[in-house]
Amino acid sequence: MRPSLYSTILMVSCTLALSSCSNIEKADPTLAPKRAERPPIPMDVDPIMRGTVASETIVMGYQPVVVRGYGFVAGLKGTGSRTAPAEVRQYILREMMRYGIAESSGNGMELQPEALLNSDNTAIVIVEALIPAGAPRGTQFDVRVYAAPGTSTTSLEGGTLWTTDLRPGVLLVGSREVRSMAQAKGPIIINPFSDEANRSQTMVNQLSGRILNGGKSTRQLPIKLVMATPSHSRARLIASAINSNYPREPTQRGDTATGMSGELVMVAVPPSWHSRSDEFVELLRHTSINVGPIDATATSIARALMNNPGAANSASLRWQALGPKSTIAIRPLYDYPEEQPRFAALQAGARLDDALVVPHLLAMAQSGSTELRVPSIRLLERMKINPAIDLGLRPLLDDSDIDVRLAAYEVLRARQDLIVQSQMVGKKFRIDVVPSKYPMVYVSQSGQPAITIFDDEMKVKTPMSLRAWNGDLLFKGEENEGTLSVFYRRSDNAPPVIDKVGVKAPELVRFLGHTTDVANPAPGLGMTYSQTIGALYALSSNGFLAGDFKIEQDRILAAIAKAGAEAERIDRPEFIEDEESAAAQPSIAGAVVPGLTPRLGATSNSTSVSNPNVSKTGTVPR
Repeated sequence: MRPSLYSTILMVSCTLALSSCSNIEKADPTLAPKRAERPPIPMDVDPIMRGTVASETIVMGYQPVVVRGYGFVAGLKGTGSRTAPAEVRQYILREMMRYGIAESSGNGMELQPEALLNSDNTAIVIVEALIPAGAPRGTQFDVRVYAAPGTSTTSLEGGTLWTTDLRPGVLLVGSREVRSMAQAKGPIIINPFSDEANRSQTMVNQLSGRILNGGKSTRQLPIKLVMATPSHSRARLIASAINSNYPREPTQRGDTATGMSGELVMVAVPPSWHSRSDEFVELLRHTSINVGPIDATATSIARALMNNPGAANSASLRWQALGPKSTIAIRPLYDYPEEQPRFAALQAGARLDDALVVPHLLAMAQSGSTELRVPSIRLLERMKINPAIDLGLRPLLDDSDIDVRLAAYEVLRARQDLIVQSQMVGKKFRIDVVPSKYPMVYVSQSGQPAITIFDDEMKVKTPMSLRAWNGDLLFKGEENEGTLSVFYRRSDNAPPVIDKVGVKAPELVRFLGHTTDVANPAPGLGMTYSQTIGALYALSSNGFLAGDFKIEQDRILAAIAKAGAEAERIDRPEFIEDEESAAAQPSIAGAVVPGLTPRLGATSNSTSVSNPNVSKTGTVPR
């Protein structure tokens, strides 16, 4: 009996020991805390949007992003500032040392960061820009630059912005700043126009300028779809629908859409859409989730539009997202009597490259309502080669409406029509010449710097004499002579340039901007883009060039103001560094920097003329 009793006691002891060990090493799964289910997000969906990605998800990255930063400008001519707020100055010093910045003093010595900041030839500035929605890494954009408040800078003319990091949200320095999203650099262009008759409103602002295509994104702007109602199966279905519409392209690393969980779908902009990421985001929102027969879906959208013409934009985007097969259903609307549904169908047809829209869009461009003439012209820009488009747009270069003329020119140039003659002035800017019975000089303020001359026979009127820029620029021309005498002093220390140039406007523009060197020995004054258009404006405003002088409206300011208004009512949690930390990027709500609108500074340049005729200048909203 004893062995049996001993064995029983031993077995019980081992069992208790194992049980104890088990309780220590493995917790009861029923006692583990469960992750709380997120409640559904209420969605108010327009009937025409039912069944789309936007009807079941909240799109993060749907809006463009305002980015800002403090920067450093060099190359000024004594118009900079040694003063700056202490924390901003320290920040710029750290940035300069981080980039290993130094500048030659001209005698073989290098000026170190502290010495550079103490020079009147440099200035601390604020840089701001707008990155398009969903922009991939490497996207270029225009940049606005203005003198930082608290400095005594008098002009940014001739300056160059050194590499500057741009960040979303409120402008901060030190440990509070968020991760950089973009960089900006390049020569600054100053708006050189002023109207003596209305100086209080159009005074030259030499404290503010822009760098065309001077910004570049360094990070992919995230596009995230947050499920309104968490569901793994619906998230997979949405990802599948997006990947069906936008399959992986040869240079694309992964799928366009990837379901991360039942609450989140990540989206990458396909390479073919990199230059139009904002348009891709719109089409993404209007993509159908359950794709049945495309023609039936397109027809049902058409019926809904006729019942509610106010949904024209959504209907057009839904047809575009469905693809070319939807054109069969929308063609009957190309000549629909009501304008909104007709234009929505024509817009979709043009984006889907349906050649049958061309005669309808040309008719609308020539005689449609005022608000739809220019959009009709724009829709023809990206359509495939079609002689009917180019031949139909050429007569609009003679239209009495300036916006129609400009839209026709820009579309013809984009389509590489031979009626637009283009030449580059070094790497500074482009000259375009188009025939028109309405003479005009038009200056761009976005994208690639360009001066466009409407009227290929435009000449400087003679006899003439013009003294501008405090005597640093002189023009003189005798009647019936084919040349002008030009005197130009680049700086106080440089000898003046005295030369002759033809009276034809394109030749004059090239001469003003061309820099003479061994590789390009042709004569020229070597002016910057803004100096060139300033000289042309001096000629135009005093009656020596025929027609109007127009400048493209400042789209950077308008876009930033609009994005700022959107930010006041939209949280921006899409800049999360990683999902585990869930540390949301600071909202850009209220990201208004003190001194955002810098004071206007009067130019010291004076102009005396021997011609009393003065033309007006203006801005054109392109």
